[in-house]
Amino acid sequence: MAAVPSAAAPPVPVSPGERWPPLESSPDVFNQLMWSLGVPEDMAEFHDVYSLDADALEMVPQPVLAVVFCFPDPTQDASNPSQHLLITGEKETLFFIKQIESLGNACGTIALLHAVGNAYSEISLSENSFLDMFIKSTSGMTSYERAVFLEKDDDMARAHLSAASAGDTKLSDDVEEHYICFVECDGTLYELDGMKPGPIYHGPSSSKSLLQDAVNIIKATMHNIPNSVNFNVIVLSRKAE
Repeated sequence: MAAVPSAAAPPVPVSPGERWPPLESSPDVFNQLMWSLGVPEDMAEFHDVYSLDADALEMVPQPVLAVVFCFPDPTQDASNPSQHLLITGEKETLFFIKQIESLGNACGTIALLHAVGNAYSEISLSENSFLDMFIKSTSGMTSYERAVFLEKDDDMARAHLSAASAGDTKLSDDVEEHYICFVECDGTLYELDGMKPGPIYHGPSSSKSLLQDAVNIIKATMHNIPNSVNFNVIVLSRKAE
């Protein structure tokens, strides 16, 4: 069961940059945040993807429920516009959150929420935990309404702050890296980027091919940003029963 802050818990900072600082792109950081919010440790876990080569991908723990990608310069469009369709409407079966300005550098937590929110049927969240209550409370909301709900959620902000301070790397508010998440929903690969107007459709996919399908898009992103090595890929995998 996720730990619930006491009534005496200190208030979270007011400014977006202090309230939502950047997260280190580390499975340890993401696991601490996810487990503290209500995903049982024996249910799911984030893992590093050390290489995008086929042999390395075969070593990634299965089944993969989501792929989280950290990359530089979020203003760049990673893929050819003719190869994807930007979905600006709301898709009922897809859990998507906008990243509004007041959420500061919350893209890491938003990517985590995208991962867990779209694997809700595969993960048994601790009842009445922060994640359980957040997903249930926002299930009928638009992506913008979810963003406003998240921005006002002090419990989520405290958990984010705790995870941000747990990383090994000292991070400043002036960051160039951005997190996005890839999920499979209804036989389709979607790229979930809160900075975009809506989910991005990337064609057919399946639970078994999700990782490889996402890696194909990730490789295109890396090709379009050739002067940087600041890339990182982690996956959310369900633990074997």
